[in-house]
Amino acid sequence: MLPMLPSKVLALFLIFLVSNQSLADSYADARDAMVVAYQVRDFDAMLVAANEALDARPGYPGALFNLAYAKTLAEDPAGALQILQQLAAAGVDYGVADIEELAVLQSQPDWSSYAKAIQELNQPVGEATVAFTHPAGDFVPEGIVADGDHLLLGSIRHGFIERLGMQPATVSSPAAAGHWSVFGMRMGPAGGLWYVSAAVPEYANIDANSIGLTGLFRVDLKTGETTVRAVLPKQDAAMVLGDLVFADDNTIYATESLTGALYRYTLDDGEFTQVIAPGTLRSMQGLVLDGSGKYLYVADYVGGLFRVQLDDYSVQRVHSDAKTSLFGIDGLYRYGNELIAIQNGIRPNRVAAFALSEDGLAISGSRILASNLVEFDEPTLGTIVDDEFLFVANSHWGRFDREGNLPEALIGPIVLRIKL
Repeated sequence: MLPMLPSKVLALFLIFLVSNQSLADSYADARDAMVVAYQVRDFDAMLVAANEALDARPGYPGALFNLAYAKTLAEDPAGALQILQQLAAAGVDYGVADIEELAVLQSQPDWSSYAKAIQELNQPVGEATVAFTHPAGDFVPEGIVADGDHLLLGSIRHGFIERLGMQPATVSSPAAAGHWSVFGMRMGPAGGLWYVSAAVPEYANIDANSIGLTGLFRVDLKTGETTVRAVLPKQDAAMVLGDLVFADDNTIYATESLTGALYRYTLDDGEFTQVIAPGTLRSMQGLVLDGSGKYLYVADYVGGLFRVQLDDYSVQRVHSDAKTSLFGIDGLYRYGNELIAIQNGIRPNRVAAFALSEDGLAISGSRILASNLVEFDEPTLGTIVDDEFLFVANSHWGRFDREGNLPEALIGPIVLRIKL
């Protein structure tokens, strides 16, 4: 999960700050050049850099929006509006009407049709019911998993894992397990709760010496004992294992969100192996196996959707048409031949279902299951139970200020249920 900034922040810098990657790449270089050009008001140079950024990351909504921004400032409002219409067709809105520097676009002949499309885009979609709530407004939920008739929910802010119900009960805590913020969680094939955890600045009790540490844990739900604590060696760059999936009874795959690496963990020897190197993808988030067990679908927050072949770890992009955006995916799950995705990296946030093509390398159709619901405040992860999808509707990730503080009087976690 990567927190988003408020829509009324200068949009150009919203796009620049949305990714906290530590690895340099051609996109980052072009983005930096765009910032410099904007600051000195050299809009022709800004336009050149914006095109270079889009070349480096084709189809990325942020790059498209920055190009539209640059075209507007370089006195090509018609070209800018054409790009914004392309984004709207893919279901992406950047709050253009609230951005003063883009006000000139509202005098364009096609503005009214664009404004109508944005208005329709921001209408509520989907019927959801509240499955569970939690009273703590500063819980900041992320990982969620079903345990029989109960749900377990993990906290970013305080590191607790709690069983939801009329009276939430603590399953594990940082003091007992030696973990930090709780990210993705899964039930193990042989029982027990497995989860990934990382020491991130948003963790309330962070120790400066721990920042950057991340690992994989298992807790026995019957005894409360932590039976596995596998922490990756600390690197120069911070790391966050963000989600995990079981490939078989002995193999777990886990995504590392900050550098884009993929790790394999084998239960029999308790060892991590890096199977995809940092930088191959940019910001890995959710992951799920296909029906055959031969492929792993991985969401790259800023790069789109990819398929990993597990016999050689080769990576292929999953393609979609211009009206289906595969960017900004956090949680990723499989329901039959559909991938269920929580997209909180594009606006409006949504839960979408993507139908896979016969060869598994393209999206043959899509549907929005939920969008713009009143409970939404950056939805994050979910879990499939029979024919229902239960997911965290209000993580509050975007509410942290630059000092890592949260506002008071936040609503506690809400878990919504929708039919698949």
